[in-house]
Amino acid sequence: MFSGTPLLDKIQYELGAQEPWPKDVKLYQPYEVEQILLPDNANCLAVQAFLRMCNLTFEVVSKSNAEFMSPSGKVPFIRCGAFVISELEPIVQFVNTKGISLTSELESDQKSDMRAYMSLVHNVLENSELYLCWCDKETYNEVTKPRNGSVYPWPLNHLQTWTKKSHVIKRLKMMGWFSKTIDQVYHEVENCCQALADRLEGKEFFFGKNPTELDALIFGHLFTILTTPLPNSHIANIVRNFPSLINLVQRVEKDYFKRDTMR
Repeated sequence: MFSGTPLLDKIQYELGAQEPWPKDVKLYQPYEVEQILLPDNANCLAVQAFLRMCNLTFEVVSKSNAEFMSPSGKVPFIRCGAFVISELEPIVQFVNTKGISLTSELESDQKSDMRAYMSLVHNVLENSELYLCWCDKETYNEVTKPRNGSVYPWPLNHLQTWTKKSHVIKRLKMMGWFSKTIDQVYHEVENCCQALADRLEGKEFFFGKNPTELDALIFGHLFTILTTPLPNSHIANIVRNFPSLINLVQRVEKDYFKRDTMR
């Protein structure tokens, strides 16, 4: 959201919530073919899935500097009228202010359960994706380094990549992930997938017949892991060991993206 005084921001936010969803909402993300990396692609797909589940119209706009345009420095972000909101949870909250919710029929304990599993996905799947992209030497050299620097001229491409790598490593150190071995990362992913599969328990979606933002988040990460070509495919093979999660990904892909390209 455009910054001003906190009171002014609050008033503008409440007034904006009274307006209907505009037809010209833009979702900004990096270039998908040549630039975007695994964790960013996962988060962008999660937001797209959520907006589609809410039956809200939007246009995807690719920008080479999308993360620098974002108010939080993370992608994706949406421009909705006078508001600029980034990342899934704030976007969900903004949509909720307009009376649109995927969780209105859930009990309070179910909502708490949902938030816990969303935290699990962020803490494990997102950190494992960051680790793989920036700490696994083969993936970094063959995928991350050329893709991240592809939209910048020399020597800015090297400087920007070095800066982002330093930022990611700092985050991974704070979260206790940088010191892990690749096998420990795989073990974390497997435990996370097992926990998600146990919670899904053969249902269509995590809380019954209707999706929530948890389903959107899991779709974004698992679909991206399964479909992104990487030098090391072990993390995708781990996900493939959980048929119920694969079925969820295929269901969201077919129902909300109107195509069936998962294999």
